[in-house]
Amino acid sequence: QVQLVESGGGLVQPGGSLRLSCAASGRTLSSYTMGWFRQAPGKEREFVAAISRSGGNTYYADSVKARFTISPDNAKNTMYLQMNGLEPEDTAVYYCAAGTMYEGWYRLSSLYDYWGQGTQVTVSS
Repeated sequence: QVQLVESGGGLVQPGGSLRLSCAASGRTLSSYTMGWFRQAPGKEREFVAAISRSGGNTYYADSVKARFTISPDNAKNTMYLQMNGLEPEDTAVYYCAAGTMYEGWYRLSSLYDYWGQGTQVTVSS
């Protein structure tokens, strides 16, 4: 079992950057497929990015590709989401998640076993 705590959200102007952190305790992140999801008001939770257990494979939603980067710090047992070129459409609560499912199903939020509490990201001028 793993516990996840997100941090790093906040208010940023369009074009700005934020780095979200997902600190894990209980088990190492390398035991799981790790993902970032987000949920905007009135919308369903959507996939943002994922990384394989080995860290060798990363996956992104088309809407964030080339702007966001997911990366692990195994020494700190923490996963990051570097977000550049933020747009108002990126405004949402961002959640990190850990799953033991087959890596190929990384887009399916229902298959993740553990979730953090979420951190709010607001992009506005």
